Amino acid sequence: MSKNEFVLQIPYGTRDFLPHEAACKREIEASIADVFVKWGYDEVVTPTIEYLETLTIGNGREVEPHMFKFFDKNNRTLALRHEMTTPIARVAASRLNEAKLPLKLSYITNVYRYEQAQTGRQCEFYQAGVELMGVPNASADAEVIALAIELLRQAGLENFQISLGQVEFINGVMEQLKLSPKQQQEIKQAMVTRDLVGLGEMLDDTNLASNAKDILKRIPLLHGKEDMLKQAYNMVCNEQSKRALDNLTEIYHLLKGYGFESYVNFDLGVIRDFNYYTGMVFEAYTPGLGFPLCGGGRYDNMLSDFGTACPATGFALGIERIMLALERQGLAVSKFKKDIYVAWQEGKVLDAIKKTKKMREEGNSVELALWAQTEKAAEDYQLAKGYNKLVYIG
Repeated sequence: MSKNEFVLQIPYGTRDFLPHEAACKREIEASIADVFVKWGYDEVVTPTIEYLETLTIGNGREVEPHMFKFFDKNNRTLALRHEMTTPIARVAASRLNEAKLPLKLSYITNVYRYEQAQTGRQCEFYQAGVELMGVPNASADAEVIALAIELLRQAGLENFQISLGQVEFINGVMEQLKLSPKQQQEIKQAMVTRDLVGLGEMLDDTNLASNAKDILKRIPLLHGKEDMLKQAYNMVCNEQSKRALDNLTEIYHLLKGYGFESYVNFDLGVIRDFNYYTGMVFEAYTPGLGFPLCGGGRYDNMLSDFGTACPATGFALGIERIMLALERQGLAVSKFKKDIYVAWQEGKVLDAIKKTKKMREEGNSVELALWAQTEKAAEDYQLAKGYNKLVYIG
């Protein structure tokens, strides 16, 4: 590859947003930011880079292979943030530890995760989300789920579904069955990747009783409405799993108050792919995408890792994934308006400037020509750039 060819490349897993795409992205972000404010969430902005020790807290070293790492001048290992929950937990524990609870924090930013790039999944991607800290009960979980639903609706989506689970349900089952830590991790990994064949083969190789194997094989298939929870309740005999189901019942009852219960299905196979979750977890799916639009859950122990014990819950939503879903469902993505193109003949530039200024003050989107044009050339430019109207100063 020649030098000139190389400088036109961009790094693996990144992308350019061309004007129309950038306008769509900005419009979605503006809509999200407006909803955050209406729901009482304050925005925070954290550094793109953090110390590796900070970003791996609560997840151990399992996330390291997916992180972009480098060294500072003091030879300390830095990394690009791979998600936002951990940086915001650091801020809450170090900078906002004396603030009145609950803390309701929001963000709209880019994050970095090294993985195989594909449609809807890049190494650099944009997220919006919230972290609600200081409330241990179901009302906080119901609020963040309802907020996620409202954001998707405001973005223009209607055909989507929330899959709601509870990690303590499967944790209780595995404790009940006396599984080793290694077995628990392997089972969780198979469930995260939805590898039901691999899960079945793994369980068949264990010394578990056949009814125990059947319970674990059934968990990823436990999805539905309230009647499914009753079914799951009868499957288990440990209090941890039953409390998890009671928690889901309470959250669902509260979501009925928001009028959002039709968007929610229970799915006890949803456990998410970060180890810090301690309670309810959820993901949002829409037809045409094989991956979630957003996801989140409760993480009550993370702030303790930063020295400040505090319950917390939240979610992150993928901006590009919303854009892709809107495109695939044929929904209007952008209302970005290009109202008027103002062109002028030789000697009329000052008149054109005054006219443009007045129309912008009236709320129009106006582009002013930067050199004299014939009216025909101005018409061609107006159509090529997509302006609704031409004003020609002659």
